[in-house]
Amino acid sequence: MQNDHVQAILKPVLTDVHQRATVAGRFIDKDQYQIYVATLWANMVLNPSDINLEQSDLEGAHDVLNAEIGQVLGPKYDLTECYRYLNSKSGEQAMQSARLNQTHKDMLLYFASMILDPDGHKRWLDEIKET
Repeated sequence: MQNDHVQAILKPVLTDVHQRATVAGRFIDKDQYQIYVATLWANMVLNPSDINLEQSDLEGAHDVLNAEIGQVLGPKYDLTECYRYLNSKSGEQAMQSARLNQTHKDMLLYFASMILDPDGHKRWLDEIKET
């Protein structure tokens, strides 16, 4: 599937994310926005068919998300930076303020682990398999 088709699928979702993170008419709550896009990505990876994507579409979807994040938050931001933020003390506070349940937080931190330290994540999974 081409990126323009992926964009068409993601456009309504990204519009909704943008609206939900908007405060006072046009200002973006960066904490909320990062929680939303990180949650969106995790759900897309876990169940791409839920939004009519195939597993093979995820690379294009990743590119679309990164472009959107850069437009909304600034050029230094991308999906990796959103997960880096959520994995920080400030991100933990943002997730608490957003009243995320423990399962939601665990999912986001699990994805942060995979994205930010793939080798460490693999070692951790291997250790779990051995026990």
